[in-house]
Amino acid sequence: MRSLLFCLSAKTFSAAMDEYSCFVDWDKMDATIQTQDSKELICTDFQEFKQLARQGFWAKNHSLRAKVYLKLIGNIPCRTVTPDANVYRDIVVKIVGKRNTGTLPLPEFVDNSLVPNYCLNAEGIGAVRKIICCIANQFPDISFCPALPSVVALLLHYSRDEAECFEMVCRILACNDPSKRLIDQTFLAFESSCMTFGDLVNKYCQAAHKLMVAVSEDVLEVYSDWQRWLFGELPLVYVARVFDVFLVEGYKVLYRIALALLKVFHKVRAGQPMESDNVQQDIRAFVRDIAKSVSPEKLLEKAFAIRLFSRKEIQLLHMANEKALQQKGITVKQKSVSSPKRQNVHLAVHAENFKSEIVSVKEMRDIWSWIPERFGLCQPLLLFTTLEHGCSLNRFYSHSEGHEPTLLVIKTTAKEVCGAYLSTDWSERRRGGNKLSFFGTGECFVFRLQPEVERYEWVIIKHPELAVTASEPGAKSTQVSTVLSSSSIPSDSSDRLSPFLAARHFNLPSKTASMFMAGSNECIIIGGGDGQALYLDADLNHGRTSHCNTFNNQPLCSESFQISAMEVWGFKDTMNA
Repeated sequence: MRSLLFCLSAKTFSAAMDEYSCFVDWDKMDATIQTQDSKELICTDFQEFKQLARQGFWAKNHSLRAKVYLKLIGNIPCRTVTPDANVYRDIVVKIVGKRNTGTLPLPEFVDNSLVPNYCLNAEGIGAVRKIICCIANQFPDISFCPALPSVVALLLHYSRDEAECFEMVCRILACNDPSKRLIDQTFLAFESSCMTFGDLVNKYCQAAHKLMVAVSEDVLEVYSDWQRWLFGELPLVYVARVFDVFLVEGYKVLYRIALALLKVFHKVRAGQPMESDNVQQDIRAFVRDIAKSVSPEKLLEKAFAIRLFSRKEIQLLHMANEKALQQKGITVKQKSVSSPKRQNVHLAVHAENFKSEIVSVKEMRDIWSWIPERFGLCQPLLLFTTLEHGCSLNRFYSHSEGHEPTLLVIKTTAKEVCGAYLSTDWSERRRGGNKLSFFGTGECFVFRLQPEVERYEWVIIKHPELAVTASEPGAKSTQVSTVLSSSSIPSDSSDRLSPFLAARHFNLPSKTASMFMAGSNECIIIGGGDGQALYLDADLNHGRTSHCNTFNNQPLCSESFQISAMEVWGFKDTMNA
């Protein structure tokens, strides 16, 4: 991709209508968005080409977009044997026969997804169904791919015949570059992407996430719609612009656009009552009518203003979610019942079986809505409480070790409540020997509940510009999307998958940006650098809190406090219990 040479010329709009008129109802197309002029694209630099895609250089020229798509998809590395246009011509009559293409049943793996109209004529709608049936014949390993009807319908706009469209879609599906992820083709991959999207919403769209938790019975059910927003609900002119950038930059673009859609939805609907009692349906309707709220250009602008994790870091998160689903046996969609997903926070923290001396059911539900999706599949399990096990650091360790992650909750004698979500097993503290050393990952966060609710995440999440190249102190700030140092997915020394948001993946200006958690026989420290978010003494009687560099937090309670009660919660896997 980075060495490709683009030298393409395009015909006028009227000439494009002649070449691509077979499947498109031009009366339904908005001709005002199409330029009447011929156009040329000459580009040898990948970064320049990426900017042209984002700016919509070929968006208003049907013929040029068709040639760009053909070139980009033709450059996708594929399996040795990938079905092409000739295969389609050989099999289509045999597979479709004389059946009515307009009512041709689609394979189960599209999960009842409708064929989007996208200004196609009746012949075009029938062609989409024929192509999908032929793809099902050639790709028996596809088990779940609800985005496929939309992708086929879109590419049919920019194909001269059905066979060319079939070949382009097959190349996307047959991509064998391990670093390039395009379209999910299994339920496991799809469900993992939904959990990953939920995690990204939790970190980058906190206000919208809070609303989703408040108004939906199942928050992941809402987030599981994210691909449908893009490949099903978005109008043609929007989805085409998304696809322009997707083919150039890859899967991460899809997360960006979906996050931007949710941000716009929250902004427009803030303070307004939901139009129905189903927020899932409300968002779908909002996306269908997105033109009333934001233009395609503004939507892309908002999407690329979000400073996401690097592609490799997101892949690590996706793999962690996939592993969690596999461990719970969630690998295929159940036909008779809805698939097991993240516990609704109201079910995970059930009023009848949850008991804490520090937090109410509602407060624990608030905390539970902040945790990573893969642990939202679990219920809270009380591991340690000073009221039962006594005020002893050794007992705290003995009850907490072997559990990952854990949730620490503290109530002070002044009735303040604060705590921390801790990503890593406390047994990791022994790696430092007798020396107090920090460990953990960027998924750690600290919070307070009383007197008011506030969560403080790893400083790098909100301020990626702090991650600079250590060897160049004066270097310009770098976005998180460029700071992963390894050229492949990182692994630790035991050949285990490296943890998501491990500090070593980032070029940090100092160690104070990654002082997540530390413990010795004398104390516990959470957060460091110019102060500590939490410091607890060996007797678990006294503590301190202040601003620290790791979480960029305000003091979580009175700066010097006495502990009234402390609890440590683990995560109970109810599905494998």
